[in-house]
Amino acid sequence: GPNRIGQGIGFDYCCCHASFALQAEGFATVMVNSNPETVSTDYDTSDRLYFEPLSLEDVLNVIEVERPVGVIVQFGGQTPLKLAIPLLNWLASPEGLATGSRIWGTSPQSIDAAEDREQFEAILRRLEIRQPRNGLARSEAEARAIAARVGYPVVVRPSYVLGGRAMEVVYDETELNRYMVEAVQVEPDHPVLIDQYLDNAVEVDVDALCDREGVVVIGGVMEHIEPAGIHSGDSACWLPSVSLSEPALATIRAWSRALALALGVRGLINLQFAVQSDPELGERVFIIEANPRASRTVPFVAKATGVPLAKVASQLMAGRTLAELGLTAEPRPPLQTVKEAVLPFKRFPGSDTLLGPEMRSTGEVMGIATSAGMAYAKAELAANEALPTGGTAFLSTHDRDKLALLPVAERLVELGFALIATGGTARSLRAAGLTVESILKVHEGRPNIEDAIRSARIQLIINTPIGRQAAHDDQYLRRAALDYSVPTVTTLAGARAAVEAITALQQQTIEVNALQDIHPHPAR
Repeated sequence: GPNRIGQGIGFDYCCCHASFALQAEGFATVMVNSNPETVSTDYDTSDRLYFEPLSLEDVLNVIEVERPVGVIVQFGGQTPLKLAIPLLNWLASPEGLATGSRIWGTSPQSIDAAEDREQFEAILRRLEIRQPRNGLARSEAEARAIAARVGYPVVVRPSYVLGGRAMEVVYDETELNRYMVEAVQVEPDHPVLIDQYLDNAVEVDVDALCDREGVVVIGGVMEHIEPAGIHSGDSACWLPSVSLSEPALATIRAWSRALALALGVRGLINLQFAVQSDPELGERVFIIEANPRASRTVPFVAKATGVPLAKVASQLMAGRTLAELGLTAEPRPPLQTVKEAVLPFKRFPGSDTLLGPEMRSTGEVMGIATSAGMAYAKAELAANEALPTGGTAFLSTHDRDKLALLPVAERLVELGFALIATGGTARSLRAAGLTVESILKVHEGRPNIEDAIRSARIQLIINTPIGRQAAHDDQYLRRAALDYSVPTVTTLAGARAAVEAITALQQQTIEVNALQDIHPHPAR
């Protein structure tokens, strides 16, 4: 299908690898895609290319002409998934039965069950899998009632969205009322989903494979660096994880297998979890969503582990088993890897660099090293966000983050950085015994923080606003940083990773780890 922000090159990658794998199995392959910029529309990727839009009518015309034994809808993102149920219904009609075609892989009913909130909740209850408190609202009054029951802040989004479009974290009823008017305009035919916002939680992505015999193999468990609430497409992540406990990982793996079997997956499934550390309840795992299809993380996991997930998934859809393919255990990456998002802010003057639930990245890069810090440093370098190894760091955080900021500030001082901060942050750091220079906010007079950025006094910015008003108030700061290419971190988890990376840059030399050296044997 056509690539767009939120539905990008990861799916193009999967489509190409599916074609290559099935050609190797002896099939002639047919590709339907209308985007000339993709590799899947190259003349030599498939045996036959239909340069047509992904509409039901066009796809049915192709099936009537080609009469394929199998149709794969899992690899193209949301566009082909929306055609899955109508396509299934047509294939059951006399005209469809005459073609002899069928949908390969996970059934469209299972895909729909995972995307439909009420069906998915019923599966989770049966499997006793915990999820955040949530509700489905079809009116403003219903939304207010659900948000009051769930408890603010809440994550709100229209159902069946792509790339987190129109998704927001709202902190009170006034923001919810404003959002509901906008959301209904965006997606009037679907209800609005309202979920508990998990504070102090780590998000986790899982890609897994399942065959016709019900064997499930985890492809990779990725720990996000940005906290839950940042869209997974914009978050950096570690593979393997660096901070998750063994009990949490065991729960994530067990729930992933249970859901893959419950949904009857044939091929790939992507699952997203959150691990929350609660002072009273301890560490708890929540399921956020399950997508029985290929995900944008498939190319990253394949390169990190050396296991070509999209090729294997295609072979599973064609009837092979994981045992036949020699993949019976979770692959372990030989080195620490980091996936980082490439963000387009520099191409859009005046844009705000603050990350949130709506996806804004336009690409991805990967860092590989023997240590987590160096892998993250290399990923930031590749994403044009090279971290400094010295100078002055500016710190400005919300009151809720000030205690957690202290270890980061102490590490920066140990690394030789001078600290500068706005009033409240400076007072809290001084109270902990650190030497910090105070600086004015823009509305407090001159010289202020914007002047300091523009005069090249600042080499690193850590700014973590909480709430809509705070995010708006600090826009001037992030815009100045963007104009003058000062690396800016907007989450505390990102700040901790940046400190590890700076430590590695000070102590180690950057080395190249080529994929051909890490995975010297030909892919399966």
